[in-house]
Amino acid sequence: MQAILGKTVYTGEERSLSNCYVVFENGRIADVTSEKPECEVMGEYEMLTPAFVDAHSHIGTIRAGEPEEEEDANDDMDALLFELDVLDSIIMEDTSFRDSVEAGVLYSCVLPGSANVIGGRSVLIRNFADNTRDAFIKYTGLKTAFGYNTKNYENGKGVHAATRMGAVSLLRKMLIKGKKAKTLVEHGKKSVDELEPRMDTVLSILDRQEKLRVHAHKTDDIMAALRLADEFSIDMTIEHASDVYRKGTFDFLKEKGIPVVYGPMDAFPYKVELKHESWRNAEYLIGSGVKFAVMSDHPIVLQRMMLLQMRHFLRLGLTREQCISRLTKYPAEILDADGIGTLAKGKVASVVCWNADPFSLDSYPVAVYAEGKKVV
Repeated sequence: MQAILGKTVYTGEERSLSNCYVVFENGRIADVTSEKPECEVMGEYEMLTPAFVDAHSHIGTIRAGEPEEEEDANDDMDALLFELDVLDSIIMEDTSFRDSVEAGVLYSCVLPGSANVIGGRSVLIRNFADNTRDAFIKYTGLKTAFGYNTKNYENGKGVHAATRMGAVSLLRKMLIKGKKAKTLVEHGKKSVDELEPRMDTVLSILDRQEKLRVHAHKTDDIMAALRLADEFSIDMTIEHASDVYRKGTFDFLKEKGIPVVYGPMDAFPYKVELKHESWRNAEYLIGSGVKFAVMSDHPIVLQRMMLLQMRHFLRLGLTREQCISRLTKYPAEILDADGIGTLAKGKVASVVCWNADPFSLDSYPVAVYAEGKKVV
């Protein structure tokens, strides 16, 4: 058993503690206590936080130091690629992983890019692992994209849409096909083994066993996604929502119980569908009360810079504790990753030790523990 002491401990639960020990054993937190434990104290630090969790990135697929044509985030075979697994595109040698770990970002949800209506399965990984076998934690849903990107994929082969309505219709057509296949199976007229391979995934969507991670920046692209959610009773998250500049959209998502993985902020709005993008829009996100986490969308915002985005939320009235939770507890909850995101008994011992308050420009991690092992 070992322990580390923090003069201030941000637990991830929207609160902080003073002069507390985080005690861990076998990679798990055994206690968070103000009483000195009877074990080795590995260090004393100004601040402790949970390891950060990036709920939306392309790290390892769009890699540092490699030309654009070598990226592995988007495949051009077809608009609907239910069979793809982004884990097969991740290269852990990407030097961005090292930078992220040094910045306290230990977990990434990696998604395929947004060129395809269905881009493939997304995955939660450990940034500190040597290979994808050791990095893998769990699958986190199917990347789905609405809006400009899917209708502007000039290199796309197979069937691709030229309009927004075309992109939505491709997905709707497949979901209708899935409903009919499900009926045939339920009535014994077909077995699951007789269905085409992608239909297994479509059925898992219809059964709400697999959620859609919906790339959408604009309000009306979000509304198109919600129409499908209502029509087919689909579980989904909204990813980005960067161009939403009215509170009503976030209010509606709150009413529907659909969480948002928001951002990236501090990125250049390089296309028309981002013309209303502004850090000020986050005021409506906060005010709605919808559950949300903040993404990097690495490399759009470098993952190591993810914490810097939280200055906007401080300006808009969130406390430091609440800001930390948007990078820890809430992304873990949205990803259904129970073991990470907070400093509490039973959680993994992934802890970032800071020389000063993380929100100070002169602060940086001086030690990082990844599931009980010191990696920085």
